[in-house]
Amino acid sequence: MTAEEKISVLLDKDEYGFDDLVMIMEVLRSEQGCPWDREQTHKSIRKDLIEETYEVIEAIDTDDPVLLREELGDLLLQIVFHARIEEEKDTFDINDVAGDVCKKLIHRHPHVFGEVVVENTDNVLSNWEKIKSEEKSRVTVTDKLRAIPPMLPALMRAEKVGKKAKCFDFADSEEVMDKVCEELAELSEAVNEGSAEEIEEEIGDLLLTVTSLCRKLKIDPELALSKATDKFIDRFEQVEGAVLSCGKDIDTVSNEELNRIWDENKHKNSKKN
Repeated sequence: MTAEEKISVLLDKDEYGFDDLVMIMEVLRSEQGCPWDREQTHKSIRKDLIEETYEVIEAIDTDDPVLLREELGDLLLQIVFHARIEEEKDTFDINDVAGDVCKKLIHRHPHVFGEVVVENTDNVLSNWEKIKSEEKSRVTVTDKLRAIPPMLPALMRAEKVGKKAKCFDFADSEEVMDKVCEELAELSEAVNEGSAEEIEEEIGDLLLTVTSLCRKLKIDPELALSKATDKFIDRFEQVEGAVLSCGKDIDTVSNEELNRIWDENKHKNSKKN
């Protein structure tokens, strides 16, 4: 079917499905399609894939099904886009992608598609990891640690590394708290005496230890930091509002005054809670 014929088919429809999305991408990447879409590569749209993923997460976190539907569509578009780029090279297409993940799901759920018996979710996850390691030929714990994508958000990667390296872990949260204090002292020493490289190293050690503390306390470090950032923005808005209500510019107000307003609002918020 030519691009013109595909366009005609698409324009005659009132409702669309997955196959239509694939066809639209074929048209957009054709000579009769869109110049921008034709120019794109995996690397040029790499950031779009990341952004769309986070927009899906935002829709999930805000419990907005209308937004979630839209953002899942945008994320699906990115997947179809990447698959189309490879199809043009005759390496694989979107059906190969779907076929591979179907095979993977069947293989990794032997308790559903096989004879394996599981008692609970822990058994399922344990089997999943074991099968995955066999598929990827990951024999040692180090193999599994190095397989964690380095491009993950740093806190998320650190958390995953900690879980995989559970054979070499802190006994409990109290032990981690002691380590946090130790790392903080080493950071203080580096700030007073060390180079920028040493300070960076010690801050990294402190952050890594904090992720261990989160793991022991069953806290998601990404979520905890995100909530803390949201709280900061809310309180900053209150501070800025107080400054603006006095007819002042926040950039010209002293730190002492800003800290006083911050503490006042913090006290008010704690009383409300």
